[in-house]
Amino acid sequence: MSTIAAPRPTDAADAPASGRPGHPDGDPMQVQTQQKPDTSKVRRAAAASFLGSMLEYYDFYIYGAAAALVFGRVFFPGSSHGALLALATFGVAYVARPVGAVVLGHFGDRIGRKKVMLFTLVLMGASTFLIGCIPSYEEIGWLAPALLVLFRLTQGFSAAGEQSGANSLTLEHAPEGRRAFFCSWTLSGTQGGFILASLVFIPVASFNEEFLATWGWRIPFWASAFVLLLAYVLRRKLEEPEIFVEGHKNDDDAARTTEATPAADKMPIVEALQNQWRDILRVILCAFIAVTGSIFSIFGLAFATSDAVGVSESTMLWVAITANAIALGIQPFMGILADKIGRKPMFIGGTLGCAVFVFVYFHAIMTGNVGLIFLTAILLTSICYSAPNAIWPSFYAEWFNTRVRYTGIAVGTQIGFALAGFAPMIAWALIGDSETNWLPVAILTAVCCVVSAGAAMTATETFKTPLARLGARDTVTA
Repeated sequence: MSTIAAPRPTDAADAPASGRPGHPDGDPMQVQTQQKPDTSKVRRAAAASFLGSMLEYYDFYIYGAAAALVFGRVFFPGSSHGALLALATFGVAYVARPVGAVVLGHFGDRIGRKKVMLFTLVLMGASTFLIGCIPSYEEIGWLAPALLVLFRLTQGFSAAGEQSGANSLTLEHAPEGRRAFFCSWTLSGTQGGFILASLVFIPVASFNEEFLATWGWRIPFWASAFVLLLAYVLRRKLEEPEIFVEGHKNDDDAARTTEATPAADKMPIVEALQNQWRDILRVILCAFIAVTGSIFSIFGLAFATSDAVGVSESTMLWVAITANAIALGIQPFMGILADKIGRKPMFIGGTLGCAVFVFVYFHAIMTGNVGLIFLTAILLTSICYSAPNAIWPSFYAEWFNTRVRYTGIAVGTQIGFALAGFAPMIAWALIGDSETNWLPVAILTAVCCVVSAGAAMTATETFKTPLARLGARDTVTA
């Protein structure tokens, strides 16, 4: 596949070295773009993205584990629907995410990726730490669940801009032909966060019931401060991508690849909705694949450890740790492969694989065979889910131009992720009084996967498109 761009008389300064040959007279700007990329910047960006995503998903998973195992009796004692209400608080963060996507995406595209990424990191870390400080319902009554919901909303607001900024910054620093590899480290951070959260929660879950319900569950939330500190120190050293800086020095720079109205010039969301609404809609539908992750990590834990099914909590935590540890090692290779053969085959193949193996995984849980549970979890999460998880940071980001990339990814993913956020609650409602009727949950997950794969099929393959041409309406692929 080759990329053919309509010629422009002023694009000599922005065309990457791989885009077209330089002028024989040695234009200074052209020579500069042909120099070997500074991989130290993209490595720092990938590392900072990894740590930021690790913090976000550490928070995500410790909250999910606490909601599945503890919060029902701590914040909703006496209610016959305590488990359902606790899982509902897990999903409520996704109400704030679309709002956060618009606000944080706007500032990320207007004032810079780095500043917004520092803000989201601090807000996420502070919200998580404060959740660990909330007194129980028995101590302060209804104010306890109200504070829980409040801090969960601030978590959701900050999370809306975390990965979108990390993906944008890493992609814009990455050299041609290696964008998927470097961007995959953002989502590898989700595995790192899950592993860290699970390792912290295993000894916590072994505490006696009284200590777990009073102080034990708080320890993982307070421990997030260490990850926050490390991520903040590294993130302060980041630099804004050159293409972003140059695009904001001159409105006629080639980074501006769409014609914008005066309103759109100040509001990236307006420009994105005017010119790239199809791409935003595609991201929303592709993001349904995230349902697989929340069903596996949150609902699967609550379902398998329920009295009706009876798998031990420690077993399921180790299942999750093992599957995610393997995924942590596999996802960078998925990115390398996507840089060789394209984004679409990897994303679509992995997504359809999830649609199949989710049935196999729940069947294994019902058998109670620990070895089979481990094997099917690895096939579902480490292999199938790792493919779209590693690819989407570059896949989605490459659909947008630099001026609206942060906004486009943030709005699209956070609307799509809302279904994933409420999926554990919806799943728990679907099984009804049976508590072992997993088939409707597997069907729901499979349908979401098929929708995601179908949306990805409509996308243009972008793995050979130069950075400056991404999101350009005058680019034709053949």
